[in-house]
Amino acid sequence: MVKKITVRTLFRKKKEGKKITMVSTYDYLSAKFCEEVGIDTILVGDSLGMVFKGEENTLNVSLEEIIYHTKAVRRGAPTRFVIADMPFGSYQISKEKAVENAIRVIKESGADAVKLEGGEEVLPIVEHLSTIGIAVVGHLGFTPQKIKLFGSAKVVGRNSERIRLVEEAKKLEKAGAIMLVLEATPKDVAKEVAESLKIPVIGIGAGSEVDGQVLVFHDLVGLVEDIKPKFVKRFLNGSKLFKEALKQYKEEVEKGIFPSEEHTYE
Repeated sequence: MVKKITVRTLFRKKKEGKKITMVSTYDYLSAKFCEEVGIDTILVGDSLGMVFKGEENTLNVSLEEIIYHTKAVRRGAPTRFVIADMPFGSYQISKEKAVENAIRVIKESGADAVKLEGGEEVLPIVEHLSTIGIAVVGHLGFTPQKIKLFGSAKVVGRNSERIRLVEEAKKLEKAGAIMLVLEATPKDVAKEVAESLKIPVIGIGAGSEVDGQVLVFHDLVGLVEDIKPKFVKRFLNGSKLFKEALKQYKEEVEKGIFPSEEHTYE
């Protein structure tokens, strides 16, 4: 029987120097693949706004959508550690609203933890959620929910930003965060953060000297063609394979080859 991945599992992997694997995805089938090959953690990210819905950014993703997709992922990956993103607007209004929404996500979706973007501004929320028993994952570096401030994706943590980023990471840990995602951060800064914290630090565009890595499923299998950030590696040319299959299906239907006797009931 496959053991359930828990917070203790992830802490132990960091302590033993074993890398943690994380994939961001949004549906039952891809989550099932992650379950079957032993990916440690699955993040149901608000990147679903761009990858799944085709929107310009993550800002329009709703709490209901996160819950819906997390339910599907949970069914596909019953033993993996599943993290649900708290979407923009679900925790910024007030601490009380953040708590209400986080409780709803945990109860309705089956997620093991929620993820919040930000540093100083979310510390009271992280602390309170942790106090009442909700596992919280932090997110520093480039935070997509602040895209209107950034203007576009950028590397965060260079020069004067370095000290602030490292300090905010320490404060998130002290507030009770059980894990931290670092996005688009210089590798030396990411290394300093990982070495400064007892909690696992997961990188995406943060170099190899952190405790684990996360990529979006659709990126790593090569389904996304039009956007390829520097930190993405395509382990498969999925878009080519999918289109070849669709073209063959179209051709066989048009020529009357499919369905053949093999695929027909008597």
